[in-house]
Amino acid sequence: MFLLPDYRVRQRDYLLNISRAITAQLDLGEVLRMVLQAATSMLSGEVGIIALREGEVFRTRAIFGIAPEQAHLFDALLEELPALPGSSETEVQAFHARLRSIARRVDPALRQVVALPMSVADDMLGIVFIFRAYAGAPTQNDYQLLQSFADQAAIAVHNARMYAAVNQERQRLAAILEHSADGVMILDPQLRVERWNRALSHMTGWRPEHATGRHHDVVIRWRRREIGPDLSEMVQQGWPRRRSDHTSPETLYVEGDLERLDGSTLSVGITYAALTDDEGRLLNVIANVRDITHFREAERLKSTFISVVSHELKTPVALIKGYADALSRDDADWDRATIKNGLTVIEEEADRLAELIENLLEASKLQAEGMKLTYDDVSLPALARQSIERFQTQTDKHDLRAVFPPDFPIIRGDTKRLRQVIDNLVSNAIKYSPQGGEIVISGTFTDTEVQVSVRDQGIGLPPDQLQRVFERFYRVDNSLAQKAQGTGLGLYLADAVIKAHGGRIWAENNPDGGATFSFVLPRGD
Repeated sequence: MFLLPDYRVRQRDYLLNISRAITAQLDLGEVLRMVLQAATSMLSGEVGIIALREGEVFRTRAIFGIAPEQAHLFDALLEELPALPGSSETEVQAFHARLRSIARRVDPALRQVVALPMSVADDMLGIVFIFRAYAGAPTQNDYQLLQSFADQAAIAVHNARMYAAVNQERQRLAAILEHSADGVMILDPQLRVERWNRALSHMTGWRPEHATGRHHDVVIRWRRREIGPDLSEMVQQGWPRRRSDHTSPETLYVEGDLERLDGSTLSVGITYAALTDDEGRLLNVIANVRDITHFREAERLKSTFISVVSHELKTPVALIKGYADALSRDDADWDRATIKNGLTVIEEEADRLAELIENLLEASKLQAEGMKLTYDDVSLPALARQSIERFQTQTDKHDLRAVFPPDFPIIRGDTKRLRQVIDNLVSNAIKYSPQGGEIVISGTFTDTEVQVSVRDQGIGLPPDQLQRVFERFYRVDNSLAQKAQGTGLGLYLADAVIKAHGGRIWAENNPDGGATFSFVLPRGD
């Protein structure tokens, strides 16, 4: 029976223990110390040092047989170390002469150094040094013996750096996932939640620790699914299917109103992407959840805009064309009163068209540039009286009055814009009090602000729509609003003007019927 020499048995045992330590993923420093202890023992050395490359320099990473302060001395000496030798005998001799010099400066008793690079796939990671107390040159057997330990040390360093890189990438992806503005969840093959990010918690109301482990259909509940298939049904039917060209399987897109944990709803669009193995088996489903509330609101506004504008344009255009055609007929002999009445209608409808176009342009300009003001001294009582003069001629059902204290202050503001606000509020009051009644423009003031209110005796507003009436294109949801003319831009523009002045505007219902629209502006004295 063939027996290994004793030193070979020891070498095998050392390497086996080191391999186990690497496999067990022990601390890198501990593994390197095991390597040094074994290598120093096997080569009958006194001191062992492993220096790892950090950029263009080497730094001591593990020591054996010397005090830590001597290791710091060795760090300084490493900076003087020339490049590793080439293949020529002269280069090799010069390199080892320098190593012997370093060894004596570390400890005069050290007279020989065995050194080998630690490399993985031609990437030099560091150098292992074994210092011995006797003279002479290292033998080829010394280098072969040390090489086995240098290889183990290189593997340990390479694994540790790979693990650090993977861990850093994992942390980076986790941070991206957690702080993504979109909701993200990762599902296992049974569609149970594995990951659930912060944005998705805000969207659904489910906390990550409560959502994790639950089935997709428990935490993603559709109040109304408008676009796309049901995920669970698709998986049961074999999704994802590999394509014939072996490319990634197609994604699924689902859109609708999601029921949140508190019972409210949120409009979302969810894109499901499948992660599969080489055999096409489902490993994970990654879902990206996007809040599309604003997108839907924009779509609703666009639809409303087209509907309202087309309706509001058709009516005056039809009236203008109808009266113009009638008045220009050659076979008709209209009396003066009829002609005057027809021209009056044409003029009123032309004014209505001009107002509509002006409001549309103002709204468009506001969206693009914001509200720009030209400040001067403004008398709000005077603007109120001017508005009454204009509108009183247009109605015989309403009694328009202005009630302001005589000492009502002059403020700084944009006269044209504030006149537009008062006109819009008075026009609205007339429109939504078809039975007539009193419309009062009143004002009060304090040391810091002024308040103007327009009160009518009309139908009032549904309580849940008191704030929404200031939204762009919004019109009150009642039968009268459907018959009344308007684009829903007047109050939107009034709100923008008041806010641009640093004020606020609101609506409230009167106890005895009708509504009051009020705005407050800073005095700016």
